[in-house]
Amino acid sequence: MENKSDFESTLKMIADYMEKGFLENIIDMFKHDKSYYPFIGNLLGDERMGVRIGTVALVETLKDEEIDSILPAVPGIAKLLNDPNATIRGDAAYLLGIIGHKNALKFLEDALDDESDLVRETVEEAIEEIDNADILNS
Repeated sequence: MENKSDFESTLKMIADYMEKGFLENIIDMFKHDKSYYPFIGNLLGDERMGVRIGTVALVETLKDEEIDSILPAVPGIAKLLNDPNATIRGDAAYLLGIIGHKNALKFLEDALDDESDLVRETVEEAIEEIDNADILNS
């Protein structure tokens, strides 16, 4: 991205397409241009549920063949573990569990004392998911 304005307009375009259900188009965009992967955290933090659900579906679809491209998005997703909205914190923990990479463990461990029971439960499940993936990959 050239500048902040380009970043914001591209992010808005992707989020709007996601909300309209154009997931296949967005998957193709991400496959063909790796510079979009840092948008994942921003998309997951969107107030629109359709955008958040689409973002999870995007990562679920791409994680096996594009994991090296997804990993740089982990810190942006992990920032959402501190979001004021418990739903977004839970979504972030869930997505980190789906990604299943040990790089996310330090962020998740810091969120084990979340004020929300549901978020804590999701964090624990994500840690378990990553631990299980690590055992399978050993």
